[in-house]
Amino acid sequence: MTLRVWDLAHGRSGDKGDICNIGLIARDDAAYTTLCQQVTPARMHQHFGDMIKGDIERYELPNIRALNFVCKGALDGGGTLSLRSDHLGKVMYTWLLRMELDDE
Repeated sequence: MTLRVWDLAHGRSGDKGDICNIGLIARDDAAYTTLCQQVTPARMHQHFGDMIKGDIERYELPNIRALNFVCKGALDGGGTLSLRSDHLGKVMYTWLLRMELDDE
């Protein structure tokens, strides 16, 4: 069975210009530990490919078992500049939820 982020968390995303903010909220403590170990900026760059052109910064919020990712250059200019179907980053969290994880 393939383990995916959606098995461990739910999420939300949004935008400010060409920056997408993606939040993951783990379902329990064990899930949060796994997410911290496996959902890294480098792994996200692999998963999203050319969709995120800039840096990805990760912020850990252990008290609420959440991770927040600030993805720069992620919206092809954002808003009215982008021809992408999700130019505001509202569903980018769903793409992250599909990321496959190592089943440890």
